[in-house]
Amino acid sequence: MSLGFSAAMREVGFNVRLLSAGPFVTMIDRFAVAPVIIPIALEFRAPVGAVAIAATAYYFAYGLAQPFWGFASDRAGRIKIIRISLGAAAAACALSALAPNLNFLIAARILAGLSVCAVLPTALVYVGDMIPFKARHAVIADLLAAVAIGTAAGSLGSGLFAHYFNWRVIFGITAVIAVVLAVAMGRLPESSARPTTGGPVEQLRQVFRRPWARFLILFAIPEGAMMLGFFVYFAPALESTGTNTAVAGLVVATYGGAVLVGTRVVKWIAPRTPAWVPISIGGAMSVVGYLVAALDQHAVAILCASLLIGGCYAILHSTMQNWATDIAPEVRGTATALFVTGAFTGGAIGSGLGALLVQQHLYGQLFLAAAGLSVLVVVTAAFARARYPGSALATPVEELAGS
Repeated sequence: MSLGFSAAMREVGFNVRLLSAGPFVTMIDRFAVAPVIIPIALEFRAPVGAVAIAATAYYFAYGLAQPFWGFASDRAGRIKIIRISLGAAAAACALSALAPNLNFLIAARILAGLSVCAVLPTALVYVGDMIPFKARHAVIADLLAAVAIGTAAGSLGSGLFAHYFNWRVIFGITAVIAVVLAVAMGRLPESSARPTTGGPVEQLRQVFRRPWARFLILFAIPEGAMMLGFFVYFAPALESTGTNTAVAGLVVATYGGAVLVGTRVVKWIAPRTPAWVPISIGGAMSVVGYLVAALDQHAVAILCASLLIGGCYAILHSTMQNWATDIAPEVRGTATALFVTGAFTGGAIGSGLGALLVQQHLYGQLFLAAAGLSVLVVVTAAFARARYPGSALATPVEELAGS
């Protein structure tokens, strides 16, 4: 970033570290379930497939609530919505920690998905409001670095707490962190994006009148299934070979480390290459990762697969998220929310279908299907992104910096 641009960010009060703390805590919540599916099943004397419903329901709730939060952020302000979401998520995590039975836990996870889902997308929208498109990918990479650390903390922490204490502890800790952040984020200024005029129907119309917005929102469904739906079964697959929960959580937590490294890589290559290049690189990593997991579900294979899928998330998915902030700038919150709705709907479909194979312990077939889907997704995404002409709207910081 130029000195003028950095000064402009300071002048408008942009604080990427404090903003990144929100996505950090949401990732702890999101990735805490996978390593503890089997311990939860043992405590509640329920089938593993039934406990997996908690993850599937979370994804559906996360995706379906997005339009509501997107409409709200376009009208009420980005930071206000993030703080409300964090407060509600804290309550949902507390209920998850206190769940007396599986049905109560599933209900609490649905509430968590409905609540926490606003944080990362709205943070991305806030970046879109404050940062010009050419510099935006680097800032989004910083957000995703926090996502990476939260992912690792969620996977590793839940596995360790479940093994040495109880699976409920991770949800209690997440609730406390969310409350603290809801208060601390009051220091962030609202973006200077103009409030949207018209109701939700008008906001939707403004999004869907753009062909590229229609494409990207629908395409997010298979992309979400690839990125979010199948990875949740890495830890159960490893545990099915006799590995304990703590080790499984540690192995899968390397996904977060790969995301962290990947964000540094994409921050360097994004300004220097066409966007279809990181999409192709990340997609290739996904294909190889799922093929490795399909061939073997022991520690070394799942470790390699986790690293590769983490790299894919950082390189491919961050590029798609950056693209989503540009498809309808006049209603950026709504458009980005709809993209996330598509991604998490796909994640829910993927994890739901995956549960059918997991019930029969067909992990290899599950990951092979994921590899096949990855091929279709990356080819389509790379081709489409190469043809995208981009939007021409400036952002407040771009105008302020004169860049």
